[in-house]
Amino acid sequence: MRALLSVSDKTGLVDLGRALSARGAELVSTGGTARALSAAGLPVTPVSDVTGFPEMMDGRVKTLHPAIHGGILARRARADDMEAIRGQGIAPIDVVVVNLYPFARTAASEATFDELIEQIDIGGPGMVRAAAKSFEDVLVVVDPADYGRVASALGNAGGPDRTLRFELARKAFAHTAAYDATIAAALDAVDSSGPEFTRAPFTLAGVVPDRLSVQAPKVRDLRYGENPHQRAALYTDGAWGFGRARVLQGKALSFTNLLDLDAAARLVLEFDEPAAAVVKHTNPCGAATAATLREAYATARGVDELSAFGGIVGLNRPLDGETAGVVAETFIECVVAPEVSGEAREILARKTNLRLVEADFRGGGDAAGRDVRSILGAWLVQERDRVVESAGPWEDGARAAADAVLRVVTQRAPTDEEWAALRFAWRVCAHVKSNTVIFSRADRLAAVGAGQMSRVDAVNVAVMKAGRSLAGTVAASDAFFPFRDGLDAIASAGATAVVQPGGSKRDDEVIAAADEHGMAMVLAGRRHFRH
Repeated sequence: MRALLSVSDKTGLVDLGRALSARGAELVSTGGTARALSAAGLPVTPVSDVTGFPEMMDGRVKTLHPAIHGGILARRARADDMEAIRGQGIAPIDVVVVNLYPFARTAASEATFDELIEQIDIGGPGMVRAAAKSFEDVLVVVDPADYGRVASALGNAGGPDRTLRFELARKAFAHTAAYDATIAAALDAVDSSGPEFTRAPFTLAGVVPDRLSVQAPKVRDLRYGENPHQRAALYTDGAWGFGRARVLQGKALSFTNLLDLDAAARLVLEFDEPAAAVVKHTNPCGAATAATLREAYATARGVDELSAFGGIVGLNRPLDGETAGVVAETFIECVVAPEVSGEAREILARKTNLRLVEADFRGGGDAAGRDVRSILGAWLVQERDRVVESAGPWEDGARAAADAVLRVVTQRAPTDEEWAALRFAWRVCAHVKSNTVIFSRADRLAAVGAGQMSRVDAVNVAVMKAGRSLAGTVAASDAFFPFRDGLDAIASAGATAVVQPGGSKRDDEVIAAADEHGMAMVLAGRRHFRH
């Protein structure tokens, strides 16, 4: 048996080399891989001994040779193939272990255009594709995570079975496809208009690339989709967020669980202070901030305890024991937090039907700033919505900067307490299905009128859902008021201030209505629809 090894990621390499040698394999290798194997005391044949040519051009040419590709591509069941390689003195290659130059890491750095080009692997993808094509005879391995089972399978009588060989071949083609897609996306971001090609650092292709390439293996089948008659599955490249989430307890996550968890996570990520949200059907039925996560969650749940029953909880701080104790007081379907303490896990372990998810949403690069959705026969890509116009504390120079965006248009300006409530409301409003009007106080939701066909209907739904007086609250509308009737309804509900985008032909009429009611109104200059 002859095994060719040439890897960028040397994780597990030596152990695999030892396993191959123990099974009588001749190890053939290149450059740094050969040095790593030799340093571990393993006998290695340099690839240049096989080809009869030295590595050239700083390694650009080393495996592009018939002695390599002939040994991989020769069909063992074809006598003419075997005679052809024997006539040229070529020995078959039975195992190919290759992973590619770290192009994605280079593309995400401040590397120059020329440095980026040098990280494009040529020989590696060629060997991987050749071995995958010849999977019946050649075992191709591109992922260090597979080394253990490959070594074990090689020890079986008859060696690896056809099913494993084909699985590894499919994985190999996916590996080279993703690699080429990353190269294409990175080159799309290069500015070639000048004599020197330039590229922006820390990006692969920007949020809205010229070419959308998605390479994501299936993680698992889901029980069903939004409805039992719909098939569904989860795919991820494992890079960040839910792609790296861990389900610490409870049943597997469903399609709708994941949608709701995503909605809850997006909402609490708007806040720097401890924040909690309770979500039902992707809409928040409660949200709050506080000095502690425990208080934030208890307050959020208290906004609408009936709707919160069986809800999805999002937290922007590590879940501690005190907060877990409050979560355990009622039935909650799922909880997502960036970390979960051991004490919290012990407390929630008693709630056997609760799904506990740990997911870190820091980083993510362009993927974190991009939303992709499908429609019939096409894909929509947009920049992820963020409520930047309400960021920052309402103090001193920060308030002046914020007021330059959130513009007071009524005779009366908001009080300090109203400003805080408007800031909170505007952030939450962006995460409720449009057309929406919500009511809030400085640190919590008061009522939600989600996804109605008119703003008056949205106000009426919020008032009905509140079950208590909304006097002294503020309101937020995700889009402008086309008529004053929506503003009149908000005033009748008891709100004293309102934030909205503005931009209606009847803005003057709506502002005048606010003045009539003695309300403060702030225009944000941008809307936050969520369809």
